[in-house]
Amino acid sequence: MPDANSDSGKKRSGANEPNQDESIDLSDSAAEDQEIANDETKIQEDIDAVTDLLKRERDEYLDLARRLQAEFENYKKRVQKQMYEHSERAGELMIEKLLGVLDTMDLALHHEPSGPLEQVTSALRDVLTKEGLERIDQSNVPFNPELHDAVAHEDGDGPPEVIEIMRAGYRYKGKVLRPAMVKVKGV
Repeated sequence: MPDANSDSGKKRSGANEPNQDESIDLSDSAAEDQEIANDETKIQEDIDAVTDLLKRERDEYLDLARRLQAEFENYKKRVQKQMYEHSERAGELMIEKLLGVLDTMDLALHHEPSGPLEQVTSALRDVLTKEGLERIDQSNVPFNPELHDAVAHEDGDGPPEVIEIMRAGYRYKGKVLRPAMVKVKGV
């Protein structure tokens, strides 16, 4: 005969112990939770990797953009400098072409010092002076080989000195275009 206590013991023990079906459900749920947590971790790692990649690419593009901007600024400066030098050289070439005209006017003025040619010559010199042309035509100054081209020489005491200008020289914006042809006296 079955013992009444034993049945009640079974019932009691069954009430306290989880059902086998319930323990499977709990273990499946824990496994699913762990799998979800692993998936979330993997997704976060993927997001972090993509974010790092995007940040590196952004930094590379930003660096490239900065270098291109600097190169463009340098290019603009170089082009402006070239344009300035080109316009200066063009002005210099024009002035060099006019030097022959000035020499002819000087010779004509030497033969006829007054008259309408003097006014034209004066007006032309004024315009060219405003543009940066300087005439080199001083006598009784020390000889300077950068400013003077000695074509005649007289013996004398002391350092060489310019005693006569045979043809005027010219400087344009500080640069000697043509040295003055001079006669020098001295050792």
